[in-house]
Amino acid sequence: MTVKQQREAKRQEKLAEYQRQLKKRQRGKVVWWVVGTVVAAAVVTAIVLSIVFAPRTYTPGGTGAVIEGVETFENDTTHVEGTVDYPQNPPAGGPHNAFWLNCGTYTEPQVAEHAVHSLEHGALWVTYDAEQIQGADLDRLRGLMPSSYVILSPYEGMDTPIALSGWNVQLKVDSVDDPRIPEFIEEYWRHQDVPEPGASCSGAIEGPGRL
Repeated sequence: MTVKQQREAKRQEKLAEYQRQLKKRQRGKVVWWVVGTVVAAAVVTAIVLSIVFAPRTYTPGGTGAVIEGVETFENDTTHVEGTVDYPQNPPAGGPHNAFWLNCGTYTEPQVAEHAVHSLEHGALWVTYDAEQIQGADLDRLRGLMPSSYVILSPYEGMDTPIALSGWNVQLKVDSVDDPRIPEFIEEYWRHQDVPEPGASCSGAIEGPGRL
């Protein structure tokens, strides 16, 4: 090779090396951009989920608000053994076991006689038809629950997709998006018009499927 050709070969070699380094830096920028985008999306998703699924804040007691569709009853409040044939389905008060059900979220049906005792203490029992309420609907329903004094569980033999029961009060709805769900909770959660307001909703029976 002539001197000129050698110089041209070196120039081409340097140019090729520069192009390789440039592509390498560009690939690195793309990788970091992708990683940054994924991390940012994950952070946003985590924030959204924490907001969506955080327990709702409600005020104990009631204001006397009238909620369309709420039924009221007059049930006895004695302690009994064995099963009870309740006049409401699901039960909204009545004779019950001497031990209450610990409040919380359950993935399996619970013994009514224990859950009714929890109602006596001012808790709410939110029951749902597991065949109709599941997946995203169930997640949204959980997101409407207060952090305490509530039992959420499936219930067999439901005649409605969702029922909200307090002591001697009950509301049945067809959809988790029904605005009366949080209205009912706000009005009747930890209500003072129960046989034993403020009594504990923990430290007794732990039902199956507790989350």
